[in-house]
Amino acid sequence: MEEKVRERQAQFVLREWTLGQVLDHTVARYPDNDAVVYADRNYRLTWREFGELVDTFARGLMALGIQKGEKVAVWATNVPYWVALQFATAKIGAVMLTVNTNYREHELRYLMTQSECENIFLIDRMRDHDYLETLYRIAPELRTLSRGHLHCKNLPHLKRVCFLGAEKFRGMYSVPEILALAVMTDESEYAARQAQLSPWDVVNMQYTSGTTGFPRGVMLTHVGVGLNGYWIGAHQNFGPEDRVCLPVPLFHCFGCVLGVSACVNHGAAMIILETFNALKVLAALDHERCTAVYGVPTMFLAELEHPLFHRFDLSRMRTGIMAGSVCPEPLMQRVVNDMHMTEITICYGLTEASPVMTQSDIHDPLSVRCETVGCAMPGIEVRVGDSETCAELPRGQVGEILCRGYNVMKGYYNMPEDTAKAISPDGWLHSGDLGVMDENGYLRVTGRIKDMIIRGGENIYPREVEEFLMGMPGLLDVQVVAVPSRKYGEEVAAFIIAKPGVELLAEDVRAFCRGKIAWYKVPRYVQMVTGFPLTASGKIQKFKLREMAATLWPEAMQG
Repeated sequence: MEEKVRERQAQFVLREWTLGQVLDHTVARYPDNDAVVYADRNYRLTWREFGELVDTFARGLMALGIQKGEKVAVWATNVPYWVALQFATAKIGAVMLTVNTNYREHELRYLMTQSECENIFLIDRMRDHDYLETLYRIAPELRTLSRGHLHCKNLPHLKRVCFLGAEKFRGMYSVPEILALAVMTDESEYAARQAQLSPWDVVNMQYTSGTTGFPRGVMLTHVGVGLNGYWIGAHQNFGPEDRVCLPVPLFHCFGCVLGVSACVNHGAAMIILETFNALKVLAALDHERCTAVYGVPTMFLAELEHPLFHRFDLSRMRTGIMAGSVCPEPLMQRVVNDMHMTEITICYGLTEASPVMTQSDIHDPLSVRCETVGCAMPGIEVRVGDSETCAELPRGQVGEILCRGYNVMKGYYNMPEDTAKAISPDGWLHSGDLGVMDENGYLRVTGRIKDMIIRGGENIYPREVEEFLMGMPGLLDVQVVAVPSRKYGEEVAAFIIAKPGVELLAEDVRAFCRGKIAWYKVPRYVQMVTGFPLTASGKIQKFKLREMAATLWPEAMQG
């Protein structure tokens, strides 16, 4: 097996392409194959049609005045124009800034301000959250100022707001209007813009929680996103005959890199769902003759346990990715047996690594795919090392998981100190996770150094939730920890000390959070306490709170 790992690394060639070049290469090879399909609305584009849409969109963005290096935020579910925007921004040297669809006003304001974002695309709403109204509250000038003359007090860098659809709204451009503007950018201007680009330019920014408790803008390059996607697809043996169902959010690396970049690199069709729905996934797998599907463990569980599961033909399925949180072996076995995904793979990484550091191979024994997260991706060094010095530890010894290579982010936007803490002087990226590597180079994740909570694939940093809850009247102090959960991997729990004479109930805490922070950050479990466990020096012992949480709410492991 060790020999196979060496052979895998020997295959690596550093391909320095922009994402636009990756797309153009696939369009030239497979022009008439399906590229983008929405099975629930009979929306489908061939690679030729998709490439033409991207070029028109890109020229329209240039006509709006979007310059190389400008940020273009997208706050939307997986709507049909999402992927076209991803490549249109890449082709003109803009930086796509993906926004979590669960964000509320507080988080959107922070992201737009910290990133100094100049442009935003959004949809009207998701479930009960009105995105338009939220943006109008942050930028009320949208209702009165004409397009092209936007000056917002709260968002001083914002220049343009666009609706990611055909509808028209006050102060915003619609997609049909942008596409119509493409005629104002001639081919020579468009070619000249693309000629200015470097494959090592930043092409994507994603916000992820960090040690400060505030989200940080991770800057990813064309090479990082493009080449990581290539190898992710290669390890699933993707080709133009594959049809990959993507019900995962595109704003995550899981969607836009593991999904979109992997498919575009290999000419595989993208069968996209706007939001996750187990029944719609099963219908798409059957109707579109899919060969692969992605998801976090809870998604696969929902599909397998749907009462209509056995009515769908999944016989063409063979591979896909389960990632985002711990992948239980019994669930993997069910996916292999009942969904015919005998070649399913596991990925491990973090946003800062573009994101995949290790991946299992379709030829690895199922036991290896269940018990480990695979071995290092070609072109990427992965080691288990000392957290302080990054020195490699002997095989079989637990230490911090580190990686180095083309995939490592350029840094955190406008956060040089945090960047220096995350990447060592000789290029090793700290994961914050603990792991052990066997003699064959296969990695097993054993825990986390940091206190990050991962709920169903969503990263939650306790300090961010704690600082928000400190604004609650009557609350004196709070500590947030993880509760082990069978369904989601982990749930959020809050231990709260109320001010003297104040009675707080668990529902009061949840009500204070609702609609103000992302729903998945709202504590599912709340316990009122009179104090926290402390060390002799007065430091809070969070590990004891985690132990208390597991004891207080054992039902989380049964639900």
